[in-house]
Amino acid sequence: MRNIATILKRELMSYFATPVAYVFIVIFLALMGSLAFYVGGFFSSNQATLVSFFFYHPWLYLLLIPAISMRLWAEERKTGTIELLMTLPVSTTQAVLGKFLAAWAFSGIALALTFPMWITVNVLGDPDNGVIVASYIGSFVMAGAFLAIGSCISALTKNQVIAFIVAATVCFVFTMSGLEMVLNFFRLWAPDVLIETVASMSFLTHFRAIAKGVIDFRDVIFFTSLIGFFLFANVVAVDAKKGA
Repeated sequence: MRNIATILKRELMSYFATPVAYVFIVIFLALMGSLAFYVGGFFSSNQATLVSFFFYHPWLYLLLIPAISMRLWAEERKTGTIELLMTLPVSTTQAVLGKFLAAWAFSGIALALTFPMWITVNVLGDPDNGVIVASYIGSFVMAGAFLAIGSCISALTKNQVIAFIVAATVCFVFTMSGLEMVLNFFRLWAPDVLIETVASMSFLTHFRAIAKGVIDFRDVIFFTSLIGFFLFANVVAVDAKKGA
């Protein structure tokens, strides 16, 4: 745990060592607010709710989360610092977990800074704060799933742009898999078991279920299992590149 905490601290501090972190947070907050207030019709709905705010989280994460994860391992490999990292008395698993948790903490900080939205709806009306809490938890866990995918992809290449594009594409597939237009395509030829499997892999389906205020064990298991699988793949990828 000490090694993981050390790497976490090192990585998290590196985010704020340059203006990039602050620019990212400003862009994140600006887009979140714009989508909720203008595109989502926050005021025109005449309801004290953050439904329009959380509705766009999966779509915004498609671009912003891969932008965080693309540098995790690709930059280390490009600059050659990964060899130095691997010579330290830390295991590959500890390094992967430390980097992932730092990126997750950074995204959590950005998400937490949207708290004025929560205050706003409480000033304007009497929202269901239990639903809002559940939505924040769901959004944070979903961000972790996006990051785990992006971290794994980043370990496979030295090019951050490639890591970003591939991670965004994979996350897009997971996000879109539950939409009716996608399921209708499979219904033309695929058996029901395959259709149900594709639908169950959708980030949208699981996140929107949590955003309704009910944290179902199945939704939590989905996101945590996905995080665990891609972090395991991340460890395998780093070890394979290290041995190459």
